[in-house]
Amino acid sequence: MSDPALKAQVRREMNAALKSGDKVRLGALRLFLAGIMNKEKELRRELSDDEVREVAAKEVKKRAESIEAFDGAGRTELAQKERTERDVIEPYAPERLSDEAVDALVDEAIAATGATSAKEIGKVMGAAMARAKGRVDGAVVQQKVRARLGEEPA
Repeated sequence: MSDPALKAQVRREMNAALKSGDKVRLGALRLFLAGIMNKEKELRRELSDDEVREVAAKEVKKRAESIEAFDGAGRTELAQKERTERDVIEPYAPERLSDEAVDALVDEAIAATGATSAKEIGKVMGAAMARAKGRVDGAVVQQKVRARLGEEPA
């Protein structure tokens, strides 16, 4: 079975980074490819391009969390390395949804689930995140769902 297009593209970029001696880019792509392969082992099949994008979104989110932690601890050199890695992986991630698109997504999920109270946040979150497919941070969606269903954010 042949590689999906995005996975093959990651391998090509890895080879180019290896030949050019770009160690940070090579390292980021290796970690990304390892994430793809781990997900494939977990599912026991090759990932589609959409699933590769979801892995990329998770990797980008990990880098963003690390950047925040390193900046908070005054470790600017480590934060910069994470930023560089994030910038390498980000083109593979799905395009982020605009604020208006997230609002529409939340409204659709509330309508689809028939939720009317804060007790149904989980149901709405499940519906919204299934439609979002890694294109938005769950915390942002949760905040909007809580606001719509009348619960103050925690």
